Amino acid sequence: MDLPPLSLPGLFADAASARGDAPLVEFMGRRFSYAELHAEAMAFAAGLQALGVEKGDRVGLFLPNVPIYVSAYYGAMIAGAVAVNFSPLYTAPELEAQVADSGARVLVTIDSSALLPTALEVLAGSSLERLIVGSLAAMLPWSKGLALRLVGRKSLARIPAQPDVLRWEAALGDHPPAPVAIDPDEDLALLQYTGGTTGTPKGAMLTHQNLTANARQVQAIDPRKGERDVIMGVLPLFHVFANVCVLNRTVANGGCIAMLPRFEARQALKTLERVQATAMPGVPTMYQALLDHPDLAKTDFSSLRVCISGGAPLPGPLKERFEKATGARLIEGYGLTETSGVVSTNPYEGVDHIGTIGQPIPETRIRLLDKEDPTRDAPEGEPGELAIQGPQVMRGYWRRPEAAVDAFAERPDGRWLRTGDVATLDADGFITIVDRIKDMIAVGGFKVFPSQVEGALEQHPAVKEVLVIGVPDAYHGETPRAYVTLKDGASERGEDLRDWLNARIGKHERVDRVVVRDALPKTMIGKLDRKALRAEVGRET
Repeated sequence: MDLPPLSLPGLFADAASARGDAPLVEFMGRRFSYAELHAEAMAFAAGLQALGVEKGDRVGLFLPNVPIYVSAYYGAMIAGAVAVNFSPLYTAPELEAQVADSGARVLVTIDSSALLPTALEVLAGSSLERLIVGSLAAMLPWSKGLALRLVGRKSLARIPAQPDVLRWEAALGDHPPAPVAIDPDEDLALLQYTGGTTGTPKGAMLTHQNLTANARQVQAIDPRKGERDVIMGVLPLFHVFANVCVLNRTVANGGCIAMLPRFEARQALKTLERVQATAMPGVPTMYQALLDHPDLAKTDFSSLRVCISGGAPLPGPLKERFEKATGARLIEGYGLTETSGVVSTNPYEGVDHIGTIGQPIPETRIRLLDKEDPTRDAPEGEPGELAIQGPQVMRGYWRRPEAAVDAFAERPDGRWLRTGDVATLDADGFITIVDRIKDMIAVGGFKVFPSQVEGALEQHPAVKEVLVIGVPDAYHGETPRAYVTLKDGASERGEDLRDWLNARIGKHERVDRVVVRDALPKTMIGKLDRKALRAEVGRET
């Protein structure tokens, strides 16, 4: 596959030239065309340049899924700046820490009461120079915007009149931006912070070519590219999964994003039917929420072709139930922040290898490293640490050269990104993730993979979600313990689930308890959060 160097502004300009009046975003019933959003991105680039933003400066995006995300994201890059994604769920201290680490000069947000006060607090106490604020009501259809101003005004925050705060419209230039030369292979496009599941979040440095290559790699594996393409934008765009699979891939393909500010099952089902969506990337908990919603049975899924699951392992029973209920194919893929999004996926058509993360996407190479010595390959036929080469692999970590050294294994044929995931590879090239190296539980002299215990417990008909962690044990050092939520109507006791599970797994894998809970902690994109559970359990003991 040929992937010539391409910048993100180039990708967007090509799509706007080819698609023009076609819709790029459908937002709560209002459509925004390619030409309209490209013109707004160009105006935003000119406005940033008027504020003194230069090539290489960082522009932060503190935004939910709203239309100006598209204009701000591409506009910052047209100006030569590096976009920085910040989660809209961040508290002020979390946001301030990442603003300081990234050195962002400008921050873009909206007038939501959940976002603007946080952004203003960070503006007052950080190195930020400007805050640019968009109006949510102005992006909605006229009637919905009016209703929000009149009825839902408590969800809005007043934009203060102060020199370092600009309304979105005031930040748009009225002339073309000055051209900025971009080297796609060398120049950074995005700082994408890791989720911090193994420590302090780090900013992955992603070049223009990293991101456009991954968008084109993902586009290439779709056997129906060129057909009608309406993708559900329910994954948060600040996350790398949505950034490549929802935004950049859709722009590359000339499709339309049915955008929702946040995932809510009822609204997602209504939108999917209203726009006749053809695809929906998501995490397993989203598909579970759709299955659990009473509106599922009356939703028309006839347009839906494929759903891509990532961010967490996809349980086999969930896949089976979702496909039976919707008629759409639900396939599992795999990726990392450090790989711009996607590494591998199961095929969209044909044989689906359930339980695997599929095969590497085009131009992606993998190998299994020895778990104890990454300078060697894993012994033939044994699990090893998954390592990756490809055009989508990051340059390194922002201001963390020592972390980048640890992230790569230097081999005679170049450097390989170490994922920290233990995997096996079958004869057909399908990859199965066994577990994360840092999640392995040391039980006496044995290593227990939590995912294997979780997979066994997921087979119980009453179990909805499950996480297994290691807890201190005086004799073994650690012992596995399972935490579950139950399906609606189920009333099984933890003791019964423990006995059922322990009869089906190895002696060293047996759990001391199964704890039934109303909910399990989840990350910002909705996947089960093992790190947060460990912290909760640690506080309880």
